[in-house]
Amino acid sequence: MNGTLTYKILEKHLADGKLIAGNSIGIRIDQTLTQDATGTTAFLLYESMGNGPVKTDISVSYIDHNMSQFGPENHNDHLYLQTVAAKSCAYHSRAGNGICHQVQLERFAKPGATLLGSDSHTPTAGGIGSIAIGAGGMDVAVAMGGGPFYLTCPKVIGVNLTGQLKDWVAAKDVILKLLSKLTTKGNVGWVVEYFGEALKYLSVPQRATITNMGAELGVTTSIFPPDEQTRKFLSAQKRSEDFEALAADPDAKYDKIIKIDLSSLEPLAACPSSPDNIKSISEIDGMPVGQVVIGSCTNSSYTDLMMVARALKGRQINNMVEFAIAPGSREVLNMLAENGALADMISAGARILESSCGPCIGQGFSPANDVVSLRTFNRNFAGRTGTNNDQAYLVSPETAIAAALTGKITDPRKLPELHSIEYPRIELPNEFLIDDNMIEKPLAREQASQVEVLRGPTIVVPESPKSLPDKLQGQVLIKVEDKITTDHIMPAGSFLKLRSNVPEYAKVVFNCFNEPEQATFAERGLELKKTGIGGIIVAGQSYGQGSSREHAALCPMYLGIRAVIAKTIERIHKANLINFCIVPIEFADPSDYNNIKQGDEIEIESLLEAVKDKDEVTVVNKGNGSEFAGKLNLSSRDREILLASGLLNYTKQVQRH
Repeated sequence: MNGTLTYKILEKHLADGKLIAGNSIGIRIDQTLTQDATGTTAFLLYESMGNGPVKTDISVSYIDHNMSQFGPENHNDHLYLQTVAAKSCAYHSRAGNGICHQVQLERFAKPGATLLGSDSHTPTAGGIGSIAIGAGGMDVAVAMGGGPFYLTCPKVIGVNLTGQLKDWVAAKDVILKLLSKLTTKGNVGWVVEYFGEALKYLSVPQRATITNMGAELGVTTSIFPPDEQTRKFLSAQKRSEDFEALAADPDAKYDKIIKIDLSSLEPLAACPSSPDNIKSISEIDGMPVGQVVIGSCTNSSYTDLMMVARALKGRQINNMVEFAIAPGSREVLNMLAENGALADMISAGARILESSCGPCIGQGFSPANDVVSLRTFNRNFAGRTGTNNDQAYLVSPETAIAAALTGKITDPRKLPELHSIEYPRIELPNEFLIDDNMIEKPLAREQASQVEVLRGPTIVVPESPKSLPDKLQGQVLIKVEDKITTDHIMPAGSFLKLRSNVPEYAKVVFNCFNEPEQATFAERGLELKKTGIGGIIVAGQSYGQGSSREHAALCPMYLGIRAVIAKTIERIHKANLINFCIVPIEFADPSDYNNIKQGDEIEIESLLEAVKDKDEVTVVNKGNGSEFAGKLNLSSRDREILLASGLLNYTKQVQRH
């Protein structure tokens, strides 16, 4: 034990393995969450296991992603998730109740608990002191059935926060600063743990902003110690009984320490098109802005939006700026409506969107061509807004307000001079307005057994993976570069409604790389699949970063992909590949990436034998006669899952024994 808070909570929940960094460990999961973009598949897989009522303390099914409902698909998903949650004795948060991470933080997350969510921003709950981890829906389904979640025992980065944020500098600027230091790649297998004298000045909503966007670092999770600020938040949520004070030991041993002086920070932005492309606002000051959106699970809390309302009161946004606000939860929206803040924002020219993910995942409010869009979100991957060649900047609500008022990127510290606006310091209320009427509680088992699960025609049970061949004969269907995100692999936006129907959704795998009047990736994959030859994806560094969407593995599996060969593969995506029996291989020598191209015929002589007990495979490129070594960084459990043809089959085998 190293005395960190991370290891203390992991030790309490350890179900398998030893707490030694780099080891494979299994931990008991207290809570799970799913949302409608990932939850349909997760519950279909859960049903396939035949587990009956969930075995966790709390499992919540949220509706917060696919809210646009153009056509029947989304509502079909909503009805399925509502009824399957009832059948499974899980909670269900209805459409309109809010974004899963915001509601989980408000109503369910607990200090010292473990939370597994089928969404990469599940670490938001680290702001309240949970070990909260994003994962694929298959892993969450196993956890709902009472199975442990397996991960690599992490190293811990200690982030020592000193000083105090100055006016117009925000919690968002803290995580942007850390992204400038650590970037979005190279952090697999780490946890970020915050400590230091500045914690007493950071509220739970501010901490949640930091842990939420910590997902962009690629770390397993981020966590703050639950303290007096945490107690105050839980008391205001009328959940005082959930509070537990926890902290690292005074002599805790961190594997790396980074110090950030909050008093020295200035407003920052993540520039197009990566969350780690950080510049100070002063560097890009004066750039014309055509759109500003405030919301998402990163910055849509009551305190965030009250600050916005106070700054806007009695003022008008610039007439060349489209301005929208998406409250994070129904609780926040109700409170803004009751105290008049909502009217202040509307009077200033704001468009009020649903309490949902919305524009953050390309579900509406896409910017015009060649228009700079400022967003208080967590991701600005190219095209994620729904507009090709978009110019999306990630900023704090403070910086967003400055741009909305001036029509250009403006350092918010200039607002007192430009608009006579003194910084509106917003304190947490003593009591939040609690209304859980749109959260359906678990039924008693007898009642649950009588529930009819509604399955619309657009909900299709996913195809099971095929077993691995002894010898892989494959073809490189695509070669991509560094930092390929799951948005590149499986687009969101208007395609998101297809997630419950893998054969349809698979048609747009790598859609952004498809060329007009040429066969698409999906068409080439299906043609190759008919011949019995496996498809192979070749990639650079940090392949599969971003969202936890398991469809980025599930749909390629449907198209016949048997292996991914990359310089490095991100944690969640690698687990999803293994879960759907796609072998993740890393170049032993990264320069070998240069000696392989799309269309090359590939052969791995003894793939099955290597998966059983070897750490390396020899990959023969029949296209140019070369060969190179590929690394299999697999735990013994990873190997068992691949040999069992995926996690679903593996879980069924374990249950039988």
